[in-house]
Amino acid sequence: MPTNTSNTKNSNKNLTTVADFYQYLDGLFELDDTDSDTLFASGYMRGFLSLVATEFGDENQLVSADLIKAVTQKSMQAKVELSPQDYAIVTNFWLDIQKKFVL
Repeated sequence: MPTNTSNTKNSNKNLTTVADFYQYLDGLFELDDTDSDTLFASGYMRGFLSLVATEFGDENQLVSADLIKAVTQKSMQAKVELSPQDYAIVTNFWLDIQKKFVL
């Protein structure tokens, strides 16, 4: 019988590098209780972070305030390509993730 141990580990993990963020997102797909909205938002934000992170360094770089700001700006630009509901899902996911970053 599956337990939520991995869910607890994943949700409580502080993220310090871009690689940590990728690992966190990958872990969401392994959880039994991750809903489709979360998976959608995680994929969307992974794309933004991947795009922006190449401008700042590699995946082993520390997450910085400038990196977060750049990803936030990219996600705000997506408002025109997402439905209002999907934009809210992505935005709320990003705001929750930012609480996990250790700057």
